[in-house]
Order: sequence, then structure tokens, then C-alpha cells
Amino acid sequence: MTPLLAVEDLNVRFGQVTAVSSVSFEVKQGEVFGVVGESGAGKSATARSVVGLLPSTAQVSGSIRFQGKELIGASPAELRKVRGAHIGYIFQDALTALDPVRTVGAQLAEALRVHEPVSHKEALQVAGDLLDEVRINDPKRCLQAYPHQLSGGMRQRVVIASALIAEPELIIADELTSALDVTVQRKVLELLLKVCADRGAGVMLITHDLGVVAQTCDRVAVLYGGIVVEQADVFDLFDAPTHPYTGALLRSLPRMGDTGPFVPIPGSSIQVVGELTSCPFAPRCDRATDRCREEVPSEETHGMHSTRCFHPLREVVRA
Repeated sequence: MTPLLAVEDLNVRFGQVTAVSSVSFEVKQGEVFGVVGESGAGKSATARSVVGLLPSTAQVSGSIRFQGKELIGASPAELRKVRGAHIGYIFQDALTALDPVRTVGAQLAEALRVHEPVSHKEALQVAGDLLDEVRINDPKRCLQAYPHQLSGGMRQRVVIASALIAEPELIIADELTSALDVTVQRKVLELLLKVCADRGAGVMLITHDLGVVAQTCDRVAVLYGGIVVEQADVFDLFDAPTHPYTGALLRSLPRMGDTGPFVPIPGSSIQVVGELTSCPFAPRCDRATDRCREEVPSEETHGMHSTRCFHPLREVVRA
């Protein structure tokens, strides 16, 4: 079956800085695909390249196919037809994603009318029904409100509604919960997954939170230094990580009942300037050898589990 989204050998550069190097993955219809990594790992650059939201200074190469149609090289008009109608994008900061001088109703109605031949009144009705679906109390009042008059959780629900209003087949959620407090995060995540499941939509979830990945994702790609260092079914990733970076991330997580000290990853993440010529994790890895500092590991794939490491934690054998 043709995947909903297929990214192959994606490269993104900003001048001399290489943000993404040879990234490949697929998102299937109805699945939740996680992209996890530290700040600067290339997560948002990857996500924004899918919908053509990178600045004009970005140099993008490779292949991004949505429902079999190539998006790299598509005209601005073609990309506008895809954005919203077929791919919905949820931005990290809901307050800056919404227009501060227009009401919620005006913004949601416009988002629908760009893609559907409906009247403003009909669009407001659809918007009100969707706000009710995303569990906003008193949708009519919310339609008349301005973004600053809403709480952070309500604004995030409005942004979710905006991304879903034209019934897209894929939702890209970029750090959906990072601006929310812990008590609201889970409710918003559960809400997103429910409304997407009801529509059969796929979800590409960008996050730095492995706890969120464990609760929500079917498969996950781990990014570091602009490359996918490991990709696997979420259970395989947590039960049997193969890349030292993934293992280090999991060891650094707090665990219920564990009274021992945290195990931080030494050093800090890198910014790749020019072409990538070595394993980006080598400066922080206790398994690194001269080969790691002189060559970029190629991808080793076994079934649905892949890794890019010369000295993996264990052999990938599960099919």
C-alpha cells in the first residue's frame, strides 16, 4: 500500500549549516509516527519542509511524496492546495500561530473557505461544531473571542481545530504540548489522537519528550545532528534500543521508584557546518572509535528496525 507520506534522502541546508542530512521515513494512513530528538536535531526543519514552510534561504533536496505526489519542486500554488486541505500543521506556540486582531471564528471560517466553497455562515457552523468536538465549553462564545482572551489549553484546542477543519489526511503536530503545563498536556494529546482516529488521519508527532512518544506513537524515528540514528516500532525502541544515543536518552529518564542519580548525556548537541563527515554523536559517545570520527555510518535495516551506528548496543534481529 502506498504510504500517506514518504520522505526519502531529505537534505536541508541554511547557508553553510546543514540542518537535515539524508533523512528517510514513511507515515502510513491512520498511524501515529513520532520524530524525537533534542533541540537542534532537525525535527522542525524536517516537518516544515514537508509543507514548504521553510524560509526562502533554505536549500532543500531529496524527495517528499504525499499520496504519491512529489512536493519538492512544487509551485507555491500547488503547496497552498496541499496545506490545510490535505496536510494540517499544528504549530508549537498557539498564541503566535493565531492572528491576535481577528476573532477565533473569523480565522477558522477563513481556514475552511480557502479550500471549500461554503458561505461564511456555513463555515462558522462547521467551526462551532469542531470547537465542540475538541471539547471547548461554550463554542459560540469562543468563536467571538480573540486569542488573548483564551487560556493556553483553549488556544491549543483552537489550533487543533484550525488544522482539522478542512478534514486533512495527515496532521503534523510540532511540539504540541511543550507550551502547556503537565495537567493539560495529556488531555490535549488524547484529544488530538481521538479526533484524528475518528477521521482515519495519520499523525506526524514532533517532540523531545520520550514519555509522550511512549504513550502515543506506533513507530518512532530518533534524530540527532540532522540524521535519523534509529527508527523502530515504539515497543522495540524502548525494549531494545540499538543506537547509543537512544540508549543514553532512555537512561536519562526518571523512573518510578528509582532512587539512583540521573545519568546525563555528557557534552552538548552539535551544529553541523558543511557536509556531515562523521557520526554526529561521536563526541558524546563512550563507544566511539576513530572510524566513528572519520565516517558517517550507513543505515542497517532489519525488518522495521533500523540504526546508523558502527558499534550498536545490540544486533538488530527482529523482523
